[in-house]
Amino acid sequence: MIKFIKIAHQKIKQVLILSFATLLLFGCSNKPVIEISQKKPNIIFILTDDQRWDAIGYAGNKLAYTPEMDQLAEKAVFFKNTIATTPICAASRASIISGLQERTHNYSFTTGEMKEEYMQNAYPRILKKAGYYTGLYGKFGVKYKHLDSLYNVSENYDLRYDKKDITSYYYKTLGKDTVHLTRYTGEKAIDFIKKAPSDKPFCLQLSFSAPHASDNTVEQYFWDEKYNHILENTTIPDANNSSDEDYNKLPQRVKDGFNRLRWFWRNDTPEKYQHSVKGYYRMIAGIDDEISKIRKELEQKGIADNTIIILMGDNGFFLGERQISGKWLMYENSIKVPLIIYDPRNKNHKDVDEMALNIDVPATILDFAGVQAPATWHGKSLKPFVDTDKVDLKRDTILIEHLWDFKNIAPSEGVRTKDWKYFRYVDDKSIEELYNLKEDPRETNNLIKDEKHQEVSNKLRNKLEALILEYRDPFEFNPINVTFNKNQFSWEVSNNSQKQTGYQILVSSSKENNDNNIGDVWNSDKVESDAKQGIKFVGNKLESQKTYFYKMRIYDELNRTGRYSAPQKFTN
Repeated sequence: MIKFIKIAHQKIKQVLILSFATLLLFGCSNKPVIEISQKKPNIIFILTDDQRWDAIGYAGNKLAYTPEMDQLAEKAVFFKNTIATTPICAASRASIISGLQERTHNYSFTTGEMKEEYMQNAYPRILKKAGYYTGLYGKFGVKYKHLDSLYNVSENYDLRYDKKDITSYYYKTLGKDTVHLTRYTGEKAIDFIKKAPSDKPFCLQLSFSAPHASDNTVEQYFWDEKYNHILENTTIPDANNSSDEDYNKLPQRVKDGFNRLRWFWRNDTPEKYQHSVKGYYRMIAGIDDEISKIRKELEQKGIADNTIIILMGDNGFFLGERQISGKWLMYENSIKVPLIIYDPRNKNHKDVDEMALNIDVPATILDFAGVQAPATWHGKSLKPFVDTDKVDLKRDTILIEHLWDFKNIAPSEGVRTKDWKYFRYVDDKSIEELYNLKEDPRETNNLIKDEKHQEVSNKLRNKLEALILEYRDPFEFNPINVTFNKNQFSWEVSNNSQKQTGYQILVSSSKENNDNNIGDVWNSDKVESDAKQGIKFVGNKLESQKTYFYKMRIYDELNRTGRYSAPQKFTN
């Protein structure tokens, strides 16, 4: 053996010595060697709030100061078309945690807690059961009382929306210093890495509140003053598609809603626009700085080479485009987010054009951990893009939706393919938009009324209907046996184990209006009540001998809406 080592190549010598040392430590069995070669990676999942897809230097944005994110992207897989299937933080985060479309989990701001049936398969719970040490710092974003069942350690916090000044972001302390929330989250991550047990892998979810605006303040954006130099001598150019003509193309329900209101908060004057956009990018620079510190801590602990980093935004954002602000809508600004998957064990960089989704992240994390994803999840693992060059997700059409039942933000639903997008507004399905993303990436030319594109619009409309059925909530609460007699509505409920907390009735002058959810004769809006019998019609005066159409939906004990009942008709 000694003679062979002396004449062997130096690399072979090192391998033999390592193998001999292994045998001394563990005996002749090859099992320990297999365990070493298959050591599970640590995973850090970084989720930012309102970071749109192009708010990163790597995407070619000269306004973004993100050297650390850029460096990650250059060594990682960068997904150029990542879609938040629901462009709002609450529902998007619920989808990421549960692996489900909003259509299924039906969770948003005004609902009760996330249903336990869906949280049983929450990705951190599965990882924890599989032996991972799990942690969360920052904005969980979903109402749920049992975080300890998901994480070994956690601290759930967000910017303070009840504050009307800088203390919305400055209220956490490190030692004696009150620091920006981004700095606090970064330090909690470093502390987690230092203290994580060495005998098991970890998965850390960092949910930064930045660059979300402080909605209830005059300034809107607050950042650490150390980033004042960023864009200091730069004049931010006007946003794309921000002319009066672009604004006037919007449906009236969008013009009357929060998208326009928040534009007045942030962008309606040149001074506000410059302040807000610079503030937005300075807050992202703060996150980038914390990522740099976290990576240095990984190096110092000697685990950087076995720690996967995934970075994604929870939804997109309007920065003055169409003279609106916020997110929520189905336009690219709102639904597209950045996604970086960095695996230091495989530095095969590539840019991916194929659509990736927020609901793919939990399946991807489990795949890296070597854990089987639940069959009920809707996303697909993106790990194959890291491992190989030839990947086909067999994903042609995706469902995009924002279903929050809130009068100040028009709910909408649609589908997107590689080249096309179709969407409509839930409360008036006759308002439709169709865009050729390949030829019109900024979505300026609505083709829905173009006769040459009727085949495309019909195909996508039918696909939307099919996906709505495919992803419906199996626990949804619906009215059955709905009747209208002697000017009164009555119904029963589909599941007597659930409690009805409200209802909405639509009465329409035509079947077309009823199909489109237009209650032009009577729209009761939401009525908070558990009553199911003898609900009086109080809409517009009914004409004699005229036929009308009606349907309704109910709210469950979590304030979640079910589907509308099938349209019915009566003649007055």
